[in-house]
Amino acid sequence: MDFTSCLSFPSSIAPNGNHSSSYNCSSSFNNRSCYNNISSKANLLKKQSYVFSKYQLRNFNIQLVPRIEAQLKAEQLEGSEAGCESDGLRWPSPSDEIPFWKGDFPSWDLSSDASSGVEQDSDLLHIVHVTAEMAPIAKVGGLGDVVTGLGRACLNRGNKVDVMIPFYECIPKHCINELALMRTYNSYHDGNWVACNAYRGEVSGVPVILIEPSNHFFKGKNIYGGSYNELDAYLFFSRACLEWMQVIGTQPDIIHVHEWQTGALPLFYWDMYHFLSLQKPRIVLTIHNMEHYGECRQEQLSKFGLDGSAYATEDKAVDDRTVGHNPERLSLLKGGIVYSNAIVTVSPTYLKETLCSGWLSGALMRNRDKYSGILNGIDTEIWNPATDIYLPAKFDAGKTEGKRICKKFVQRGLGLPISVADQKPLVVCITRLVAQKGLHLITHAIKHVEELGGQMVVLGRASDDRVEREFEGLAELHNKGSNIRILLMYSEELSHMLYAAADMVLVPSMYEPCGLAQMIGMRYGAVPIVRKTGGLADTVFDMDNQSQTEIANGFVFEGIDEGSLNCALGRAFSYYQEKPNEWKAVVQKVMRIDNSWNNTAGKYIDIYNSVRVR
Repeated sequence: MDFTSCLSFPSSIAPNGNHSSSYNCSSSFNNRSCYNNISSKANLLKKQSYVFSKYQLRNFNIQLVPRIEAQLKAEQLEGSEAGCESDGLRWPSPSDEIPFWKGDFPSWDLSSDASSGVEQDSDLLHIVHVTAEMAPIAKVGGLGDVVTGLGRACLNRGNKVDVMIPFYECIPKHCINELALMRTYNSYHDGNWVACNAYRGEVSGVPVILIEPSNHFFKGKNIYGGSYNELDAYLFFSRACLEWMQVIGTQPDIIHVHEWQTGALPLFYWDMYHFLSLQKPRIVLTIHNMEHYGECRQEQLSKFGLDGSAYATEDKAVDDRTVGHNPERLSLLKGGIVYSNAIVTVSPTYLKETLCSGWLSGALMRNRDKYSGILNGIDTEIWNPATDIYLPAKFDAGKTEGKRICKKFVQRGLGLPISVADQKPLVVCITRLVAQKGLHLITHAIKHVEELGGQMVVLGRASDDRVEREFEGLAELHNKGSNIRILLMYSEELSHMLYAAADMVLVPSMYEPCGLAQMIGMRYGAVPIVRKTGGLADTVFDMDNQSQTEIANGFVFEGIDEGSLNCALGRAFSYYQEKPNEWKAVVQKVMRIDNSWNNTAGKYIDIYNSVRVR
């Protein structure tokens, strides 16, 4: 299969893997199954006829090739040099019954005063986020991270924040603090009033309200892809959130909606609930990925109490791609653009790109005066190598030895060889395996990194069956070797470990509204290799560009071809192998870059204040 032909694959289908994960649902690091004795591993080699480990991880196998005695001795010397085993660190092995990222871990301690030193807002707001995702309890992609990170940052500035999400059946209830039923109320669907339970709890320090309909909506093992009609479910949820506000009599300053799933809420608000009891709120829409339009038939919208035909005009919600066709469809995202008081997308460069091309560029140009580009941040409390509960050793920009230990820990756990001179850079790619992320470049990088003498780990799941099968074949081929691991799964714990272990993080996206991987990678001392697009262009600046040496922090390429990627990888490898002192300085430099939500939240507060009712 030629992955260049996949660039039109739909990526709105969510991965079928377990992407919801917990930051605070485990207890003890030291129960991880692992090994200490190098000589016992050598014996195991002999007993298993030079194939010393094979274990099943959902959709792939890892099968390791033998190492010669010199490699084992070198590895033993490395362990001694690091001085880790004398400190009580217990090393993992691919032969462990429980993979090293599945062990028990301490709980996150987010109880410290995170607002200490953070600028406090003088004119405080009540902000309600209405969203399909929230990390870590309902996370599929970056949307969940953004909602939690922005919510926490605004709370730390003194504002009141609530997050409203569907109570998906698959949400791990034990990961919600103080979960309690607040009230049962009704919301409308197709001529009937449907009972809903509203629960309150707290996730990562952020108050959350979970809406649970009594019908079949949001049932299933995954956040997306249930047996119900997904569009109907999110239309129901959007109205149910407003109905909840009306029932309890709350009047937030800002209702912040995200993506197409809640794009209908501004329509419900201005054409229904604003004429009932909700007078004060103003609506802000964040578009995280313009690829997802929320296609909707007029009759579907009508089932929830609005006249769907009233929105079938170009200046309202008609899907521009269907103008002149029969039947014409609506776009919930376009409706949200038209009806919101402010629109934000997740990087300045992506704003420019969306105004220049795409089906919604016309609608955005007509609403340009209320459209802004604000770069996402990362939660630097959760993504912090100095305190990360998943890491075998902690480190920071001033003391990076722990990163070296993390690399060896991951190499041992995955069966990757460890070189005494550490001349093999480890490249990590943590991504959804969809066309947007540059599938043909990822598959090419797997081959080219090994040709350059490096190691590579790919962690991710595919939403398309054809892509899944192709990567299963690649995993079967490469996981039997010594330098490549393709892990067709998602693990929050393993992702933290991989960022900490990586020398380089690869993000070769065809387009990338913002991207968090490059920012998280830098936070953990992984130098980014990225394609120049969207938020990647706003956060990564090329090391060889003499005009921007002060901000240079990675390796950038512009083409979508393999040759462009080869050039960037080659430059990064040369820098790593030939300039070790300069490389160490770059690692320390990228770790000190502030991509926190503290910087970004203030810009959102400015947007909120520009539209609020006083």
